[in-house]
Amino acid sequence: MSNPETPAASGAPRIRPSSGAAYARIHGVGGYRPVRVIPNTEVLEWIDSSDEWIRSRSGIAERRWAGPEETVAEMSVQAAGKAIAQAGIAPERIGGVIVATVSHLKQTPAIATEIAQRLGCGTAPAFDISAACAGFGYGLSLADGMVRGGSAEYVLVIGVERLSDLTDVTDRSTAFIFGDGAGAAIVGPSDTPGIGKVIWGSDGSQKDVISQTQAWDTAFAKEDAVNGTGTEIKWPALRMEGQAVFRWAVWEMAKVAQQALDAAGITADQLGAFIPHQANMRITDAMIKKLQLPDSVPVARDITETGNTSAASIPLAMERMLESGEARSGDLALIIGFGAGLVYAATVVTLP
Repeated sequence: MSNPETPAASGAPRIRPSSGAAYARIHGVGGYRPVRVIPNTEVLEWIDSSDEWIRSRSGIAERRWAGPEETVAEMSVQAAGKAIAQAGIAPERIGGVIVATVSHLKQTPAIATEIAQRLGCGTAPAFDISAACAGFGYGLSLADGMVRGGSAEYVLVIGVERLSDLTDVTDRSTAFIFGDGAGAAIVGPSDTPGIGKVIWGSDGSQKDVISQTQAWDTAFAKEDAVNGTGTEIKWPALRMEGQAVFRWAVWEMAKVAQQALDAAGITADQLGAFIPHQANMRITDAMIKKLQLPDSVPVARDITETGNTSAASIPLAMERMLESGEARSGDLALIIGFGAGLVYAATVVTLP
């Protein structure tokens, strides 16, 4: 048997190694928030609850829901346009488009291809990933590898959701949680490290704690069975075992966040911002305590006005912190996303 570290035969041709930038960083970020605001008072028309209960359980006061024209593609194009402008590059220089979403309702083609075409990204490879609330972190890791591996100079990473399409407004445990929106980031070459090692993973043993209520084929089969009978068929929606998710996020994700800090060689007091997935304000507060984050480090609390936007939540919160001045360009930020799967991804980045 030949040595795997040497050519199989003397003089055999070798594959030319790829090479790219020494490091990568985020060069621009942008977001899009739908026009329609859904305050808690409107949610209370659907479920038996109270504004105080919703705020105390989640930290949410209002969320944005997309209108008919605010499609997954349209929101993505709007967010990406802002990120591209901030990065100061032409769309043609984008060598990859990655879209993280669980709410593009067509199985194929990937919505990323339409977005790339509309933005003018030429023949850039474009694909969707399904990693729920960790989707932006997954996309960031892929983009970092593409830039440093030489397969792209710049990569567009988008997190976008229309979770209102998958919300059961009669479900008291989830009706108040989800929102819509899109966030985008341009990842490109850097002279210094701008994206730390991504600590990511999954725990499929808990796949059922956040899930869709039924598969599409099941829903269609039920529709066929009652066609013409006047029986109402419920559209598949998101369901969640809130307490199980809360315990997992609080106990496990603080460890992952610390691993990301350690991998980057950064301590909590050196951070300029903490930008966790906007899942629940109580989860955020518990993570702050476990990480022993200094009071001087600003924390993203975009959930109050935006709700849980899954893959879009981190870039939307990042944009808001930069626009408000809570965080500054060049600051180090710890980001972490976690959700259905269960999946997670955390890293330290330099803010654009």
